[in-house]
Amino acid sequence: MRFTHLIYLLYFFLLLNCKNSDLHLSKIQGKQIQITDSLIIDPSIDDYVKPYREHIQKDLDSVIAFSANTYDKTDGELNTALGNLMADIAYEQANPIFLKRTGHNIDMVILNYGGIRSNLPEGAISKGTAFKLMPFENSIVVVAIKGNQVNDLVHYLVKGQKAHPISKLQITIDKNNALVDSKISGAAIDNDKTYYVATNDYLYQGGDNMTFFKPNENLYPLDYKIRNTLIDYFMKVDRISPVRDDRFIKIN
Repeated sequence: MRFTHLIYLLYFFLLLNCKNSDLHLSKIQGKQIQITDSLIIDPSIDDYVKPYREHIQKDLDSVIAFSANTYDKTDGELNTALGNLMADIAYEQANPIFLKRTGHNIDMVILNYGGIRSNLPEGAISKGTAFKLMPFENSIVVVAIKGNQVNDLVHYLVKGQKAHPISKLQITIDKNNALVDSKISGAAIDNDKTYYVATNDYLYQGGDNMTFFKPNENLYPLDYKIRNTLIDYFMKVDRISPVRDDRFIKIN
């Protein structure tokens, strides 16, 4: 009976629409509704969502590794243990995928300091920890650029002197902040060589004023979120104990 009523109702609206074909939109109004604790929760909706919410929360809270100490992105001037860890994880997790697809290895990694949104606390590491470290949906891309553009990248880092996470790249500056040396995996940077640089899609598009990725010889999206590289890495290791090292240092 209800279905019959629905058919009648639809038929009525169709007739009404045909008879009033000259109707037109005269005004659109909108208002902002603040999402606060004062909003009344609909019990039926809450009951429907509850099992899904509890399942997701249980998954996020599951312990997948342990951290030896608390690590923060502010614990170093030019490189930090946490930044080093994230760049090294990006390399370790992404390189096998890139190698399988292209036959090439990733030469270096650069991420952005501002993309690290939390510290890594001492003790249990969960999937939720990875979401706090990297709440954004940024994915890894590999860009094929010439050595002269890599040198532009190096000069960007030297000038900014911010601990952007890097891996496989070594930079040394003197006490006057002048570049002394820069290498990739221990070898001098060749201006004419093509290097495969892993970064995230935000930086590739020029985020943080990193404009040295364009033009390029090729772009390889890996469809692999930075956050997922963290989760996958944490799940395959037992204990996390990153360190600051000599990948970006100042000498007297």
